[in-house]
Amino acid sequence: VQLQASGGGLVQAGESLRLSCAASGRTFSSYVMGWFRQAPGKEREFVAIITWSGGTTRYADSVKDRFTISRDNAKNTVYLQMNSLKPEDTAVYYCAADRLVRPPKYEYEYWGQGTQVTVSS
Repeated sequence: VQLQASGGGLVQAGESLRLSCAASGRTFSSYVMGWFRQAPGKEREFVAIITWSGGTTRYADSVKDRFTISRDNAKNTVYLQMNSLKPEDTAVYYCAADRLVRPPKYEYEYWGQGTQVTVSS
């Protein structure tokens, strides 16, 4: 599976962005999809995951009630809607895929290249 993330950019605090991650191949629905982020000088951290058909989602406490993960299996795409952005959300955001639901710090099987999100105060 090849993953291509897009949609990052520079926004002001309080604004919104929607990230997209397009996957290649015909088995997209066989993968749990996740979003992770890494800020400068910090470890990569879990943001959200969505299960194969989208029936279950989980979020990091820091983004709960502000971010929404969704997927469109017909389009082989997973999304991350980010509302009420804060400067501390500034990071490179990565999408990832794995066949199973994994713990937040698990090294997923496939990773996209990342897209930069910068939130100014």
